Amino acid sequence: MMSQEANDLITRTGRKDPCGKLMRSYWQPAALVDELEGARPVRPVRLLGENLVLFRGEDGSYGLIDRHCAHRGADLAFGRLENGGLRCAFHGWLFDTSGQCIETPAEPAGSQLCKGIRQRSYPVVEKSGILWAYLGEGAPPAFPELDCFVAPGSHTFAFKGHMNCNWLQALEVGIDPAHASFLHRFFEDEDTSAAYGKQFRGASAGSDMPMTKILREYDRPIINVEHTEYGLRLIALRQLDDTSTHVRVTNQLFPHGFVIPMSTEMTITQWHVPVDDENCYWYAIFTSYAAPVDKPKMRDQRLELYTLPDYKSRKNRSNDYGFDPHEQATETYTGMGTDINVHDQWAVESMGAIQDRTNEHLGQSDKAIVQYRRLLRQEIEKVGGGEKPMLFLDDASARSIQGPATMDGIGPTLGWELYWMEVDVKRRRGAPWAAPVPREIAGKVQHLTAAE
Repeated sequence: MMSQEANDLITRTGRKDPCGKLMRSYWQPAALVDELEGARPVRPVRLLGENLVLFRGEDGSYGLIDRHCAHRGADLAFGRLENGGLRCAFHGWLFDTSGQCIETPAEPAGSQLCKGIRQRSYPVVEKSGILWAYLGEGAPPAFPELDCFVAPGSHTFAFKGHMNCNWLQALEVGIDPAHASFLHRFFEDEDTSAAYGKQFRGASAGSDMPMTKILREYDRPIINVEHTEYGLRLIALRQLDDTSTHVRVTNQLFPHGFVIPMSTEMTITQWHVPVDDENCYWYAIFTSYAAPVDKPKMRDQRLELYTLPDYKSRKNRSNDYGFDPHEQATETYTGMGTDINVHDQWAVESMGAIQDRTNEHLGQSDKAIVQYRRLLRQEIEKVGGGEKPMLFLDDASARSIQGPATMDGIGPTLGWELYWMEVDVKRRRGAPWAAPVPREIAGKVQHLTAAE
């Protein structure tokens, strides 16, 4: 069991908290690019417990500054976009995207007051449909060469969703391979050809067996956890018979992300970003290795559940997540519909705003969670000691972090170790964009990577 002090250490991300200092060592998703489309590109943002406002200037650059005006604290989220900046509606003070005050119109003519006024501001960059902010000190790190950042815009789609709980319990669902056999269990299988855009609904690579059938009938996976340069690799094995085994390879991407297969053609790279200690957003980039992403379909599918402008779920605690006891008896394990995002949201929100880990009892199937918490504490300690944490990359080292490799398929019971790598490499080789073969597996499947 965990002490309350240890639980606070790994969950709280305020500016003065040890984990908050760790999180500020990385670029954080602050908003979707879509959120700043339209006539008034201004959005309030709460990130790592800080109240900010995000806006796009006339020149196309982005600003992320303190939400409360340096003059008398009025809310800049209601400001006016004028003269190359964001103007406070209270007294007209104008701030540019760097936070510098450039006009104080109510002051006497010739006043130099504005020169000494600056809102706290943070750098913002656009990448794969997400606006990323760096809330740390000093120069920000470089972005790793992940597939979701390398793929062209036509082959990626970004979305997000709100969860009313701490970021850590939201992340830990994604590194828990065992839960999918229960939480996401369907009692009947659907036509896998209609599974586009839906997780756990298609067929596994190398077969026509629906993933729903595999999860339902083989609910005791053997879970292997490997340490990598970017975090952890998780391999879940469900042996079907003496000759064939279902293999699912996922990755924990430090500090608060994971990379998982969505289908034979698409992966999900997802981050769990603290709004504050009791709320978070998941941000996901869906990456296709085949045809361009059908973005209108993907967006429409998700807007059936999530409401704008805050990307909150229509099924939530206030309506029992749509729970239907008849459905639970006959159709799904939860009785909460067929969207697995609802299942996950119920699971993590039902733990409370911040899970009380002093009362939990972990088992063998929780080995990835145990390893991740150990890694998290290790990196918090490094930052506290003045060192750079894992995956804080410079330009020279950014290319070394590629992929990472993922896979979901049925392969040989003897020889699955090489099989999953071959499936991943073949998918990369067939991609219409230059999907890099991660260095960590390239040498093990040389017969497929000879062209490099």
